[in-house]
Amino acid sequence: MGYSAAHAVKLFVAVCLAAVLPGVVSADTIYLKNGKKISASHVVQENGQVSYETSAGVLTLPASIVDKVIHEVESVNSASAAPADKAANLPIAPPNELTRSSDDEITRAAVRDGSIDNTLLAKLESEASASPTPTAIAHVVAAETAAAQFGISVGDFEQAAAHYNIGLRYAPDNAGLLLEAAYFHLRRSEYSAALTLLDHARRIEPDSPEVAKLSGWAYYGLNRNDDAVSEWKRALALKPDAEVQNALEKAQRDAQEESTYREGETLHFRLRYNGSAAPELARDVLRTLEVEFDEISSTLNYVPPEPIGVILYTNQRFVDITRAPGWVGALNDGRIRVPVEGLTSMTEELARVLKHELTHSFVGQKTGERCPVWLQEGIAQYMEGKRSRSSAGTLYSAYERHMEFSLASYETSWMNLPKEIASSAYAWSLATVEAIVTEEGMVTIERILDRIATQSATEDALHSVLHDSYADLMQSTVQYLRKAYL
Repeated sequence: MGYSAAHAVKLFVAVCLAAVLPGVVSADTIYLKNGKKISASHVVQENGQVSYETSAGVLTLPASIVDKVIHEVESVNSASAAPADKAANLPIAPPNELTRSSDDEITRAAVRDGSIDNTLLAKLESEASASPTPTAIAHVVAAETAAAQFGISVGDFEQAAAHYNIGLRYAPDNAGLLLEAAYFHLRRSEYSAALTLLDHARRIEPDSPEVAKLSGWAYYGLNRNDDAVSEWKRALALKPDAEVQNALEKAQRDAQEESTYREGETLHFRLRYNGSAAPELARDVLRTLEVEFDEISSTLNYVPPEPIGVILYTNQRFVDITRAPGWVGALNDGRIRVPVEGLTSMTEELARVLKHELTHSFVGQKTGERCPVWLQEGIAQYMEGKRSRSSAGTLYSAYERHMEFSLASYETSWMNLPKEIASSAYAWSLATVEAIVTEEGMVTIERILDRIATQSATEDALHSVLHDSYADLMQSTVQYLRKAYL
């Protein structure tokens, strides 16, 4: 059974909402001397350091490895500028109590000429092991933190985690370092690892609002709503915070609604469903998702680190809880939310919706929530099995009349798009991804996502993998459509 026209519109809007990320009002590019580029915001150069903000938090680089910084200003529409109602993937700012080194010389020496000085790090570790004085330990923490931040800046997250772990081995009670490492894991959706660090930090600073704030984020990511509510209430009691207030309101709605829900759990999913839903349907949903999980994981070469939350609603409760417009047919805001009223068993259409939404979970987590909307939509549609045969003629005609889809314009929110433009954007996204996969293979999509995760701008990521600009990619997509369907 295929999609109806009405369902296609609903699903389009649902997956648009799933991929919406907060807008960025300023965009800077840091050019390193080794040829790499870092997309960031609020870049500040002072005292031999270059500090900047990214999705991984506030990071620093030694000025000696930076060639130049280009500052730009981007305009954003009201939809992309509005705060997203996403508690599991909240745009939470990094904690205030991050590690701050008083030894700039050690920090600069640890990372220089575009690489980490592992010889220096080994020397500092050896000295701290032989004589663990406060100074020796401070040197290790400064160097390992600099190395970890550099690893994040170039997308080597395993390296970053290793350096944080070494720093904590020498300074296990350094609250700032614990918070910084926890924030790193939260941005990677590694909620259990973050919670372990935060529990330790709480024993050191029991009245820290930052610990409570990040703990709430970790609990919500682990689908433990009651614990998230408790932590965010505690954080607000310690310190007013608009981010926490928004997250708390969302978590309270979920907790109240789901207090009477039934539950089901598999290796990769935690399901809650309204009592009016058939238990047989709940079991079918979990079985279907597990099969789809294995397929998507193999295709994208990624495994989400925590079980993914799935909520099945009646139609009205879906609208009430998500506060989504009536034409939204499903939602992924870190948890997969689907209205299933009237269904008693799995259908082909529901299986497609689940696979589409699950793809968003994979792509979002794999890229640290940095994947642009058009690429998210194209991959999700392709993975659910849609192809461009029915839309190829229309898209080709639009291109010939210079009415093609602008990839650069549709990296962020699609919330304000009229239905006609939204349908076109949806079709162009699928066609673009389909063309890449057909001509280059799915492994190329995987490589693009990996590049985006390293904080590369999307067009830069495409150019590094495909050697194409956005204009080149649009042209090759049209050529593919003509060859494949026309």
